[in-house]
Amino acid sequence: MGYICNSIVHSMRNILRIYLPIIFLVNSCATKKEIWYLQDSEQYNNTSYQYESPEIQPNDILKIDIGALVEETAKPYNKPTSRVQGNSGGGNSGGNAMMLMQGYLVSQDNTVNMPVLGEISTEGKTVKDLQGDLVEILEKDGHLVNPTVMIRLLNAKFTILGEVGSPGTYNFSEDNITIFQAIGMAGDLQINGKRNDIMFIRERDGQRQIATIDIRSGEVFNSPFYQIKPNDLIIVNPNSPRVKQAGYIKDIASTVGFLTLIISTVILISNL
Repeated sequence: MGYICNSIVHSMRNILRIYLPIIFLVNSCATKKEIWYLQDSEQYNNTSYQYESPEIQPNDILKIDIGALVEETAKPYNKPTSRVQGNSGGGNSGGNAMMLMQGYLVSQDNTVNMPVLGEISTEGKTVKDLQGDLVEILEKDGHLVNPTVMIRLLNAKFTILGEVGSPGTYNFSEDNITIFQAIGMAGDLQINGKRNDIMFIRERDGQRQIATIDIRSGEVFNSPFYQIKPNDLIIVNPNSPRVKQAGYIKDIASTVGFLTLIISTVILISNL
């Protein structure tokens, strides 16, 4: 009886030691085809590309600077300088707050309220469109001679979640950034990130768009989601090996517990 029990225990230990690691490794493997970026990039070499400026949206904060040949004449058309109090500590949070306070908040009805000029519509306009409209208003209505208008979006940001190095919300100051720049800002995709099914949730002009892109193919260059727009939500889902791995970890823990119970029972019986 003792000999049989010892044989059973020895066999079970071999199963745990040999087969469970193999099962774990097989279900954790990912091929090059699954993880390489832009695998057909040579097809898109020397192709034309055009940047697309996003339209201004409600809750955007715009920094609008108006200038003229005679600097003093433009002063009434600019927002008065504000100071942020109580920022005695280090860091740049006070500087960021001050910058935002100098901006104009776009209202829910797509307008900004400016000194002297009053409410200005932003509906359906890009930053460049609004700059042109303001120059035209200032000249045609006799406000300023040869005015200059500079506009910048202050609170552009996107959120990226899932299988990336550093999930979170990121600010950007450029007019245009791409999906690859966004991924780079988040510390790149994890090895188990699903590259052919990256989800985008985009809310523009009262409409919600949900789409997926495949960054393994150069076709991503032609996607409307290649360029990041303010407030985009990007979700990098785990690939099949990652999902299986998560399941197997639970299954292995249960299996080990069950086998341990059996081994303990067999040892206990063999000692009787």
